[in-house]
Amino acid sequence: MTVDETYAHRISIVIPVYQGERTLRSVIDEIRPLTAGFTTDAGHAARVDEVVLAYDRGPDDSARVIRELAGELPWIKPVWLSRNYGQHAATLAGMASSGGEWIATLDEDGQHDPREIRILLDQALAERADLVYAEPVNRAPHGFVRNTASRASKRTLESFLGGGRASHFNSFRLILGEIGRSVAAYAGTGVYLDVALSWVASRVATAPVTLRQEGDRPSGYSYRRLFGHFWRMVLTSGTQGLRLVTAVGVAFFIGGIAFAVYLTVARVLSGDIPEGWTSQMVLTALGTGVILVSLGIIAEYLGVAVSAALGKPAYLIVRDPASGPLGHTQAPEQRTIDPE
Repeated sequence: MTVDETYAHRISIVIPVYQGERTLRSVIDEIRPLTAGFTTDAGHAARVDEVVLAYDRGPDDSARVIRELAGELPWIKPVWLSRNYGQHAATLAGMASSGGEWIATLDEDGQHDPREIRILLDQALAERADLVYAEPVNRAPHGFVRNTASRASKRTLESFLGGGRASHFNSFRLILGEIGRSVAAYAGTGVYLDVALSWVASRVATAPVTLRQEGDRPSGYSYRRLFGHFWRMVLTSGTQGLRLVTAVGVAFFIGGIAFAVYLTVARVLSGDIPEGWTSQMVLTALGTGVILVSLGIIAEYLGVAVSAALGKPAYLIVRDPASGPLGHTQAPEQRTIDPE
């Protein structure tokens, strides 16, 4: 009788770096023990094989810190972007350069505790999910206005614009490695990372974590940049918004016909309606409906072109899940004993 050898889940951590001069080294110090291996609360063995630091050309001296860390620690893997592309593009670049079976993405400011990766991993294996988002149990360490605007925008996207599970979008996530690298390979310019992940992730889960205060550094996000993030979510979330235009047009067209019948009957029966007013209102209502329906149809065609430009794939081939990390969902003491 032999027992299966302990399977260690190999994790790549990707950190987009923009203003990490003050905080990055402390984040790496927290990750350091995880590179020797660790056991999750559910008994799964794992280790961090590499930390990919994607330098996004920020205004501080983060480049020096990255060079120093790479010289000191063999598992640090710098990725140098040619200019500032933004957090999501830097994260995609880091994911494309990773090699782990799992990819964990963290912020550079220290609000994400690397030790809580084990919680995300347990949730992924328990639900056989290839994408797990951190679900904060406390309020995000930002101002009231920013937190409220963030929740409202995600709810709007989720409820009306086909944004999937936008309310769960979070920069602290655990992704199956081959899924993450495939997304990084096909995602087009300006695509919102979490929308792109939703295109191909077969099962998405959330796991409870506690957010910490950001490190001693100014936020890199102005309200203008945050609005830009929301608008990019809207533009890359699909054609649901375009279909709203079509639906409004159809409603105007049907309402215009009903209004035309009403005005015609009222004109015949009462004769109190000024001459020319009935025809003007009917033409306005019907014309508005026709224009909106036409715009909606054109928008649908444009939506197909936009999806192609953003890199939305028609399909994604992956290996048999049973042969990958999701095939090792039992803790060592729960695994069956095979006869010799």
